[in-house]
Amino acid sequence: MTGSADANTTGTDWAAWQQSWDRQQEWYMPDREERFRVMLDMVEAVVGPEPRVLDLACGTGSITSRALDRFPRATSTGVDLDPALLAIAEGHFAGDSRVTFVTADLKDPAWVEALPYDSYDAVLTATALHWLHSEPLAALYGQVAGLVREGGVFMNADHMIDETTPRINAAERAQRHARMERDKAAGVLDWADWWALAAKDPVLAEPTARRFEIYGEHADGDAPSPRWHADTLRAAGFAEARPVWCSPSDTLLLAVR
Repeated sequence: MTGSADANTTGTDWAAWQQSWDRQQEWYMPDREERFRVMLDMVEAVVGPEPRVLDLACGTGSITSRALDRFPRATSTGVDLDPALLAIAEGHFAGDSRVTFVTADLKDPAWVEALPYDSYDAVLTATALHWLHSEPLAALYGQVAGLVREGGVFMNADHMIDETTPRINAAERAQRHARMERDKAAGVLDWADWWALAAKDPVLAEPTARRFEIYGEHADGDAPSPRWHADTLRAAGFAEARPVWCSPSDTLLLAVR
């Protein structure tokens, strides 16, 4: 488990850093909050309002934050390898007994051994697993199937590209990038800008440097189609799997154990 950080000892406004991360992510996904709302709607619909949540590749804890706002009696385990984003998450949730954070590499088969529970009602992730290629992602789905209790849910909200629709994909991409360029010209922070700020922060500079040693600059994984995700999850042991929300570029895929 990672060491805790809080604003009283660091002088850092962790809530502001988490909000800044959210705004940066919304530059890429303006409908991000709608994705989270539908995700939590489906958690409540399938497993009820007091879920034990595993926030997979949790980052700053965006899913955990929204889950606990929606479900005050929920608990959440956040797992990630990014030392900078985990520092923000730990600082933001310091003192909240409902939340535990674990440092682990999802590519390491032993990552599940670091978790505080053997099973979860809901395993949730967003805009993270596209960092993995299809083969390790399929292996991860097999491990997730072993963590979700019978009747529980797994949800992945991410870029999922249907290669059978190249003209639609190209049109969507062109429009999305035009909007992003307009927003950036108006002063919105992108990924690189945000990390440049983190690198200058007295508290986040060191974990940010370690973060880039671990991950490099960009993801090199895949973005397979929703059908691939659904088929792979069913092969891993889930009884049902299908999209429950989509935008022109992203999909929220729900699997029930």
